[in-house]
Amino acid sequence: MKIGFANGVFDILHFGHIYLFREAKKQVDFLVVGINTDESTKRLKGNGRPINNMIHRLSILQELKPIDLVLPFSEDTPEKIIKAIKPDILFKGGDWKKEDVVGKDFVESYGGRVEIIQLIPGISTSIIEGKLK
Repeated sequence: MKIGFANGVFDILHFGHIYLFREAKKQVDFLVVGINTDESTKRLKGNGRPINNMIHRLSILQELKPIDLVLPFSEDTPEKIIKAIKPDILFKGGDWKKEDVVGKDFVESYGGRVEIIQLIPGISTSIIEGKLK
């Protein structure tokens, strides 16, 4: 069984996120998504975030067909989850560089890889936040 892992805050879920999950699921049998808790989101994104609390974000993600399991994490990075599940592929959006992906060295040490899923132009949480302001 091939396991994939993606992670993020997923505060304002949008089509770019859905695209990432769909593309990831095409490459694996079981897709795990790590989600930052409210506390770690505040540390990473500032006091105004998250907009949607973790229970709501987690509940939405659990309903998405490509995702098999959602795991919250309270640390700033999902390193502990990555080491626990040993995914075959780590997935991140196209705004990331492979060398910056947390867990890259660990996953590559046993033959896994990092897959960067290209962004959809004009779709991002930052763009949505800007429109709301």
